[in-house]
Amino acid sequence: MAMKRDLRRYAGQTTFRLVTGFVLILFLVGLGLIYVFYGPASAAFGLVCLVAGLAPLAAIWAILSLIEWLVNRAE
Repeated sequence: MAMKRDLRRYAGQTTFRLVTGFVLILFLVGLGLIYVFYGPASAAFGLVCLVAGLAPLAAIWAILSLIEWLVNRAE
């Protein structure tokens, strides 16, 4: 039995994995290095800055996902 290839699903999974990996490396390595060199208070402030910097991206993603859901529901 031949398997059906869904290239859109594969592309979506790949994008999700790449973004997740980037964020994990950014948080773990970045904050880890800040913690090692500057201490826990600086790492906590770095965490605040990273979350504040990623908040607009998360908001845009949430709005676009909502729009996509509404369009799919309307069809």
